[in-house]
Amino acid sequence: MWAQDEGFNTLKLFPAEAVGGVKLLKSLASPFPDLRFCPTGGIDIKKAPEYLALPNVLAVGGSWLTPDDAIAARDWAASPRWPARPAS
Repeated sequence: MWAQDEGFNTLKLFPAEAVGGVKLLKSLASPFPDLRFCPTGGIDIKKAPEYLALPNVLAVGGSWLTPDDAIAARDWAASPRWPARPAS
């Protein structure tokens, strides 16, 4: 409520899975209809579509977005391809 009182309408939810994940976000939708979330923490590529289907979720974050091998190889050119995978 503090964030909303301060004029914020977009918030990060971390660690999403540990604090209730999709179930928590569903329960927050009714009392806070103007808030949108970017959940991160414990979300994998299989869980991402369930989060993205919620009306109060703008985006999700996850370590799968930037694979360790791509970081090690400094393969920054590949990064635009990664985010499209869970949404398709």
